[in-house]
Amino acid sequence: MHFHHLHFYVRDVAFWRDWFVHKLAFQTVFESAHAAAVSGSKRANDKIAVSPTVLQQGMIEIWLSGLASTPTVKSYLHRHPPGLVDVGFASDRFDQLLSRVRCQGATILSEVTVAANGYRQCQIQGWADLRHTLVEVSPQWSQQWAQQWAQARAVKVSPPGDSPDSPPDLPWLGMIDHVVLNVPKGQLVEASNWYQRVFGLEAGQQFDINTTRSGLRSQVLIHPEGTVQIPINEPTDASSQIQEFLHHNRGAGVQHVALQSGNAVSAIAHFRQQGLKLISVPDTYYQALKARTDCPIADTSAASRQQILLDWPRGGQQGMLLQTFTQPIFAEPTFFFEIIERSTYDEAGQLKQVQGFGEGNFQALFEAIEQAQLKRANEQNRL
Repeated sequence: MHFHHLHFYVRDVAFWRDWFVHKLAFQTVFESAHAAAVSGSKRANDKIAVSPTVLQQGMIEIWLSGLASTPTVKSYLHRHPPGLVDVGFASDRFDQLLSRVRCQGATILSEVTVAANGYRQCQIQGWADLRHTLVEVSPQWSQQWAQQWAQARAVKVSPPGDSPDSPPDLPWLGMIDHVVLNVPKGQLVEASNWYQRVFGLEAGQQFDINTTRSGLRSQVLIHPEGTVQIPINEPTDASSQIQEFLHHNRGAGVQHVALQSGNAVSAIAHFRQQGLKLISVPDTYYQALKARTDCPIADTSAASRQQILLDWPRGGQQGMLLQTFTQPIFAEPTFFFEIIERSTYDEAGQLKQVQGFGEGNFQALFEAIEQAQLKRANEQNRL
């Protein structure tokens, strides 16, 4: 099982199509009739169900549906702000996956249909108002592009400079790395058990992050035969930034998605030039970084200029993790993107990719998001 697509429900499809194209270098591969009509200043028929607009970069598909798409979208946007509503899963064992979710009592929202490419799909209810579309793919679907991505990355490492020139044959962003779900306090165990039971995910790392002001608890879930990784977070107190998300989202939902890059330094430099807004990393983070003597790269100045967080296993011999995070992309402080690079390293003649989620960065990230949270609160108090 692999990630297939991210389906956002938004109010203005044309605006967000252009945002993904200009800010994150996606390409439009299918434009809904409604989005095209809006772009051309023509009147669309809101009574007709409209297929989502589809954008792509590497193995990442973004689907966009607006108010005029279906009654389901309109109903969702009446209860929640715009956001990521459907996380699609691809499988070359569709019958086996569908049988499992049925046996485990998952709610089927739309029965099996056959797409234009001849493959099947259906949609089930996920946790709270989250949905999951199950998409049938060929056994070669994941292998073909993943091999191309791995081969390209094996010969390309982040340079010491931060030139925004794209490496040849390598997109800025290549695949969905992980999807983070936030749930109310007390629901972490129940939600984790549901995803393990329904999809066969396995429990991985557990984290507890605390500052002097707030905290969170996290459980990572990983599919044993695929690329699906889903950390689930719950707040530990009322002032947590997880609780802030739950308040503005009006319930559980996806807080962020990590998109994997083969060259994070150059990609982020490019995205900054395009006007993408990213978090500010405290100066204390880079001061503390200098105290670590086992850094795998000699020059971290480019990463520092681009405000990238760096983490690596002790000793520095097993690769490096580079990551940064956008500001919330919608009007309310809900959804944001993570851009992550997992460097490769050689171990006994085998090329491996660094794992984990930047555990050494969690505290710095949490504090950076918390500072933005405090800033929003102060601005609101002045109004």
